[in-house]
This record gives sequence, C-alpha cells and structure tokens, in this order.
Amino acid sequence: MNYKKIDKNDIDFLISVCGEDRVFTGDEINEDFSHDELAGIKKYPDVLVEVKSTEEVSKIMKYAYENNIPVTPRGQGTGLVGGAVPLYGGIMINLSTMNRILELDEENLTLTVEPGVLLMEIAKYVEDHDLFYPPDPGEKSATIGGNINTNAGGMRAVKYGVTRDYIRGLEVVLPNGEVIEVGGKVVKNSSGYSLKDLFVGSEGTLGIVTKATLRLLPLPKKAISLLIPFPNLEMAIETVPKIIKSKAIPTAIEYMVRDVILASEEFLGKKFPDSSADAYLLLTFDGNSKEEIENTYEKVAHICLDSGAIDVLISNTQERQESIWSARGAFLEAIKASTSEMDECDVVVPRNRVAEFVKYTDDLQDKFDIRIRSFGHAGDGNLHIYVLRDDLPEDVWKKKLNDVFDEMYTKARELGGKVSGEHGIGYAKRPYLQESMGSKGMDLIKNIKLSFDPKNILNPGKVC
Repeated sequence: MNYKKIDKNDIDFLISVCGEDRVFTGDEINEDFSHDELAGIKKYPDVLVEVKSTEEVSKIMKYAYENNIPVTPRGQGTGLVGGAVPLYGGIMINLSTMNRILELDEENLTLTVEPGVLLMEIAKYVEDHDLFYPPDPGEKSATIGGNINTNAGGMRAVKYGVTRDYIRGLEVVLPNGEVIEVGGKVVKNSSGYSLKDLFVGSEGTLGIVTKATLRLLPLPKKAISLLIPFPNLEMAIETVPKIIKSKAIPTAIEYMVRDVILASEEFLGKKFPDSSADAYLLLTFDGNSKEEIENTYEKVAHICLDSGAIDVLISNTQERQESIWSARGAFLEAIKASTSEMDECDVVVPRNRVAEFVKYTDDLQDKFDIRIRSFGHAGDGNLHIYVLRDDLPEDVWKKKLNDVFDEMYTKARELGGKVSGEHGIGYAKRPYLQESMGSKGMDLIKNIKLSFDPKNILNPGKVC
C-alpha cells in the first residue's frame, strides 16, 4: 500500500490540533504502543496523538484522508490479535484519553460515555446507582471503545448476551472526517440498515467511535456461585446442554481444568477453594431474592450430580465468591506467566460440540508434543485455547504453532463453529477468517470496507 510518509508538516498540523504536549514521535513513544497483549507482531506508529474530543478526531481524520496517511485507533491495547498495532506506521490516535462519563439517563436506562472509559469504571458507576451493565469480559481494564470494536462477550453472555446487545447508539468519525450518529436512546428501530450494528465488531476499520450510549438493566440484588468438580472434563462439559435445556439459565457457565487452577494458585499466591478434581464447572446465578436463586440452582445441582459430578460447592458469601472469581480472572495471566510465549485460539462452537473440541485439543497436545491449556465459556461455546512455547526454538515454535492452529480452526469449521467468539480477527487471525468465510463472504466484507474507507487508511491490514 502506497501511503504518505509522515513529515514535519504533518507533525505541525497535529500539534496545531492537539497541542505539543499530546503529540509524540520517535523515542517519546512508549514501547507499549507498538504491540498489544498477545499477537507476535510489533510496529511503532510514526506519530502518537492523544485526543480529547470528537472535533480533534474529526480534524485528524480529515487531514489523514486528504493526505493518504494511515491511522490506527487505540484504547488500552488489551487486545489479543494485533488489532491496534500500526502495521503501516502513520498516525496512532490514543482514545483512552477521551474518558468521560457524559450522562446517566435513569428514565431511559442508558449511560452515555466516551470511548476511553474503562469497563471497570462503568460497572462501578452504574452499580452505585442500583443499575447494571451486563457485558463482562475478563479484562476489566479494557476501554468500552475496545469492547465495542470487538463485540466483546465475557462470562455473563450465556444469560445476558454480548456488547452488541447493549449498544443503543454511537457517534462515529468516518475515515474522511465526517461525524455521524447511528442509533439513539430508542428501544426499537427498523429504520433501514442497522449501521450501528455494523460498527460494533468492526475493529476500528470502518470508523472511530467517539461516543456510545449503553443500555442498562436494573441491578440484580443477589448472586450465588456453584463450583462443581467432575472426574473429567468431558463429563463436565457434556452436562452443560442438560443445564441449558432445563431452562434454569445461569448468569455464567465456565469450565476449567486442574492444571490451570494450579497455575492460578501459584500466580496469585493463594489457594482455590478446591483443586482436587480434574475438571470443574463454575456457575453463577443472579436474581432479586435468595429464594428465587435457590429454586433455580437446586435444580441445576441435581442435574450435575445425576451427570456424575463429585460434589456441588455453594459459594454464598462475598469472601467465597471473590476467592473463586479472582482465581478465574487470573487464568490468562497465570498461563502467560508459566511460559516464555503463547498464542490463543478463541473459537466458538455450538454448545453441544464443546466437549468434542476440547478433547480434540488434548489429542493435538500429544500429536505435536506441545503444551496446550484451555478454559472458557462453556455456556456459549466460546473457548480460549492457549498454545505455549516453553523452551522451543523460534523456528520449531512457529512451525508447531501454525500446524496446531491449522488443525484447530479446521476442526472448528467441521463442528459448525466460527474463528472468533469475542477477541476479533485483527491481523493475526486474517488467514483463518478467509478460510472460514470463503471468497464470496470475504468479497462482501471487502466491499463494505471499501464503501466506508475507499482509500483504506483506517486501521489497514486488519480483518480483511
């Protein structure tokens, strides 16, 4: 791609928009802005700009469009597929500095925020007002803009859905600098194509979100978790469809194995409530009374015991809840700390094929003589499979990683699954998306990109 190289005139323009203290070049750019959390690619932007307003973003995009300069939007950089890495240099717009909560509308149950507000800040703010924002990705320090761009899901998706289900409206700066508003505070909308839903999950390739209106719910008054040990993972996961079929829908259904729990114990320096079994289901139930929740989880407890569960451990105190969920929240960091390098496959498969896919990854571990660890959202079929390098030489690691990924993504397609459940495609997973979508599907995606961004300046090299 033939983009304009950044020069002094471009830097001067950016300084005129944002001020000298918010424009960085060369050694002034922190190394963190050259990569995200996991993908094995590293590239610095030519210039990093911290923005404070939609007007600034609009001016920068208009200038970049007119001068054919690539632009990469970025939040906290917690992504796992290279989605915020500036592959072609150019301008990186740091949106984490647009971090104001703008309005809480308790009559319409909406919260309007800028894209740099952190997920943990949103959760606390609305809970203080007895309200609830359900999407719950594991990385609580991610920005809401990043969540919107990847359509993040998280552990509560089995009951409440994903980020797209909680976006009422967006303000978006297009690649040419024009500002549009899509959606709004309305609950229903059949007014033409849903552009709002097209921006959600687009990974910053179609426009830059500068404001979002989020849908809220009344805060559930009570929550109780069940930790259920099983003799093996297959028995645990095969129980999940029975739970769903019972219509007693938990807020979350997670699966975990002993090796990952032990890694989490070592990483956190504290014991998990139980680590004696080979596999576990972790379920949470919420509601407005203890009695309501008990009626639901008792039915599920019986289903699990009838399906071979060793026990049902009830976490009905705040201390127990926190000990379990803090360990669950540390799984990714614990696995990362146990190896020299890793990469992730976050496929999603139909719920009734989860056990088959996880067993297949165990077979791959033996076939390729490489360590593979996993945990995931058993309730919605989204699996997080990590391939670990350990002490493998670079060339051997790359070869084995590619071979394992090829087999896992092929198997996911065979089972009716998709490439990514919530982390997106970015740069790292593009080949697998192309195999999954086929030529006609990719042509449609490329044509959508072309209609929004004919010069391909916005986050180029991602998704398609």
